[in-house]
Amino acid sequence: MELTETDFSRLPKYEPRRFVSEEANLGDKDAVVEIYQKLIERPINSSSELSRWIRDRSELEAVLEQHSTLLYIRMTCQTDSPQRAQAYRHFIETVVPAVKPLQDQLNLKYLGEAKRFPLDPEFYRIYDRKIKTDAELFNSANVPLQTQEALLCQDYQTLCGALTVQFEGRERTLPEMTKFLLEPQRSLRESAWRATAQRRYKEKDRLDELFDRMLSLRRQMAQNSGCKSYTEYQFRAYHRFDYTPEDCQRYHDSVERLIIPLWAKILKKRKELMHVASLRPWDLLVDPLGRPGLKPFSQIRQLIDGVNAILERTDPELGRQFSQIANLGLLDLSSRKGKAPGGYQSTLTEARKPFIFMNAVGIDSDVRTLLHEAGHAFHALACAHQPVFLYRHAPMEFCEVASMSMELLGGDHLDVFYGKEDYERSQNTHLEDCIQTLIWVATIDAFQYWIYENPTHDRTMRMKQWLSIRRRFGGNLVDWSGLEDVHAVLWHRQLHIFEAPFYYIEYGIAQLGALQLWRRARRDQQKAMTDLRAALALGGSQPLPKLFERAGIRFDFSAETIGPLIKEVAEQSKLP
Repeated sequence: MELTETDFSRLPKYEPRRFVSEEANLGDKDAVVEIYQKLIERPINSSSELSRWIRDRSELEAVLEQHSTLLYIRMTCQTDSPQRAQAYRHFIETVVPAVKPLQDQLNLKYLGEAKRFPLDPEFYRIYDRKIKTDAELFNSANVPLQTQEALLCQDYQTLCGALTVQFEGRERTLPEMTKFLLEPQRSLRESAWRATAQRRYKEKDRLDELFDRMLSLRRQMAQNSGCKSYTEYQFRAYHRFDYTPEDCQRYHDSVERLIIPLWAKILKKRKELMHVASLRPWDLLVDPLGRPGLKPFSQIRQLIDGVNAILERTDPELGRQFSQIANLGLLDLSSRKGKAPGGYQSTLTEARKPFIFMNAVGIDSDVRTLLHEAGHAFHALACAHQPVFLYRHAPMEFCEVASMSMELLGGDHLDVFYGKEDYERSQNTHLEDCIQTLIWVATIDAFQYWIYENPTHDRTMRMKQWLSIRRRFGGNLVDWSGLEDVHAVLWHRQLHIFEAPFYYIEYGIAQLGALQLWRRARRDQQKAMTDLRAALALGGSQPLPKLFERAGIRFDFSAETIGPLIKEVAEQSKLP
């Protein structure tokens, strides 16, 4: 059963604490600083003592991150709770700023001691380059700026979580409104779309103001760290060692050249099937043959049980793990007023257990979303054994392979929810969504590059550039006449632009990886799953190309990979 108020204190720890006291008050700045100081001041006289020091640091980082994660979970589950908001804000304003300089001191201590007492170079190679990069990037002047940025992100969550509309006789959240876009009656879809769009548009000035303040902080952070642009700063902060901005731009070019023509054919076919003069924004989710929207479940319990059955068929061990997550109450799935938008999986890093958050309203994409977040959860469980905290976090480009692969592999068993006809509808819709995802990733990523490479732009310039990028990536294939103002701020709905700048290309890289894995599974599912699970277990202990290689797929997002892959996807589906 879904438990939105899980007693997290009853979760079993992965292993007993050896360094951090069970009585430590992790919400108290002075108490946390004292623990850090013990590590900073501890003398190290051998390689074995350095190894023990690393393990103790990993324990501290896991314990403190879990405390932070729980505050975030509680805040996003109920953004209209002043108590939860204040608890999260207090931690962000007091503990986090106090800890960041101490983390830098730990990094410098490690780099110095590792020269005196070398450790296994093969095992610590990735660890060393991450620590070295963080030490190079750190500047104490950025700590208060990062605090301000985190608080602005909380403001964004609170603002979006409070957005509702009056529709069809009652107040509804914006995620709830999505299901009306699946209704065959075009006038109903249009009314729902306009109500949602206008509600967002009403907040455009507040959202632009929030974003402008974020931009100012980010520009200053990059300057303080000696970076020529925020693009460089964020690439290094994300530990993007294995690809460059130029690689991302090649991805944009490949999407424009190879995928937009296919997307144009898909939309042309949709327009013909719907017998409309032009496609409007409210025509893109509905079934083009006028069939009612897919309704896989009406109760959250049905969603949980159905996804569990899908996962058992995909891999019995994954089914067992999902049952455990559900039984521990580590799910908050339904949409409600006051709940933050979107979906995520967060790892409770001391328990080494995953928590899944989403806004389900009873539509087809809810099933895919839960499969997606379950993929992240399985990744967290697969690498929980890694002894070093940094290695329990894989690069995000591969984390998203885990989640997107689960959407595709689990999708083969959607007959749990559907009969034959609806199953085929869902599968074909998802393959179209994969194509659209690759395009939307290019759109968002190209927009962010422009934003941060043109730091003196104003809001008008930003809107014009957004529309220009939209045209480049097929935005003109839909009729936005009369909706130009709303279209110009459509990017406001993409929370990553606000909360996780430059975090989006990961989805494009991972979608290509997931499609490769899906293609392998169609030939030999057991081998594909075995390789994927082995790659997930590596966590962050290997560079990206090695993780992809262990999964039996290529780390490449150029035309050489995209072209043949998209061609096969089109051939294996009912795409034009």
